[in-house]
Amino acid sequence: MDLYRIIRELVQERDRLQRIIDSLEEMKSFGKVSAKSEPKRRGRKSMDSAARIEVSQRMTRYWAQRKAQENAKPEGRESPHH
Repeated sequence: MDLYRIIRELVQERDRLQRIIDSLEEMKSFGKVSAKSEPKRRGRKSMDSAARIEVSQRMTRYWAQRKAQENAKPEGRESPHH
């Protein structure tokens, strides 16, 4: 058994593996390799035009109802918010 030959082959294999590890770590630092994860959503959630129209109609009804309630109050009483 040639012990020196075995040691030399193992050292070569170790060096080869170290080069592979180094290149993978370098790729990771440049963002070329990334773990699969859900993208993080930032900012406000956007609405499509149908959702905007629905919200607009709902708010129009809300403010009309509020105005009707204000007009139905007896004179001389102020809103507690003013």
